[in-house]
Amino acid sequence: MTLSASSRTACTGSASESRSSIERPSLLTRRGWFSSVVVAGLAGRRALAAARQEAQVEPGVVDAHAHVWSGDTAKYPLAPGFTGKDLWFPSFTVEELLEQSRAAGVSRVNLVQMTWYGLDHSYILDAIAREPKRFAGTGTVPAVTDVAGPAPDRMMEALAEGGIRAFRIRGRSTRPPIHDGPRWLDHPGYDLMFAAGAKHNLALSFLLSPEDLPELDRMCARFPETPVIIDHLALIGRKGLFVEEEVEALCRMARHRRVLVKLGGFYALGKKEPPYLDMLPLIRRVVDAFGPGRCMWESDAPLQSKKPHSLRDAVAVIQEHADFLSPGEREQILVKTAGDFFFHR
Repeated sequence: MTLSASSRTACTGSASESRSSIERPSLLTRRGWFSSVVVAGLAGRRALAAARQEAQVEPGVVDAHAHVWSGDTAKYPLAPGFTGKDLWFPSFTVEELLEQSRAAGVSRVNLVQMTWYGLDHSYILDAIAREPKRFAGTGTVPAVTDVAGPAPDRMMEALAEGGIRAFRIRGRSTRPPIHDGPRWLDHPGYDLMFAAGAKHNLALSFLLSPEDLPELDRMCARFPETPVIIDHLALIGRKGLFVEEEVEALCRMARHRRVLVKLGGFYALGKKEPPYLDMLPLIRRVVDAFGPGRCMWESDAPLQSKKPHSLRDAVAVIQEHADFLSPGEREQILVKTAGDFFFHR
């Protein structure tokens, strides 16, 4: 069954990539484990951030999800095994992102760690240290590995000192197969991550599809205080169709009060063409289920910023086209939800 443009069916819950950053999976191996973990520079970055806390950021939209990377591979080397051929583009720097963001009215951004940096978070940590009121981050730590390394909860705590506020986890359907079953989160490493998220108010940010939601639902019931973010509307519409059963599965997650949803990645969903009006019925269903206070806008730059797409078109979906939202609800989704979680702590 597909979701029609006029559908207003209530969802269960609390009411009111061919070349996609819906990223290609990669397996974590023994290569460069310790060399790729960058925590040593956090003290210096904290001092820099403290010195710049007084710097003000202009008001504007908060982007809950954007990717950046440097073309300077001498200063910011790729993880062992990655080459320049793996990059979507030669670079998409913080400066390039800011130029496009400002043109779209975006002033603050959550920077998401790129796969090809492995566990070395230097690039986004440096950006956060330079402008801690403008940037926060989503990092990557391994819950499951075959080497002796730091526990994932300890890595989360260390990275959080540098402004990393969330940690990305791939669903079973969006990562390489590791021969696990339906309970793909049933591992001590994930338990540690969920527990650390609850203790330190650090989100676990999931790149998954609807088939992965039942297992996430189980873990959210076990760890009700852990903030969880579902990226890219759970990829609903990735095949061009809005399947009712998938929409209902996402909306059921609203029963967990600490689950939030990112509204974005429009370039890869539905008809995949601006102005993305076919996304509005899905957005309405999700906002009805979760409430504006648990929905946050995301760009998923840089792919959202490549023609025929643009950040401005992605902002306009909420700001101009979602006429079922009040002005206050638009502000909540575009500014306050992500702003409160990533910056007002």
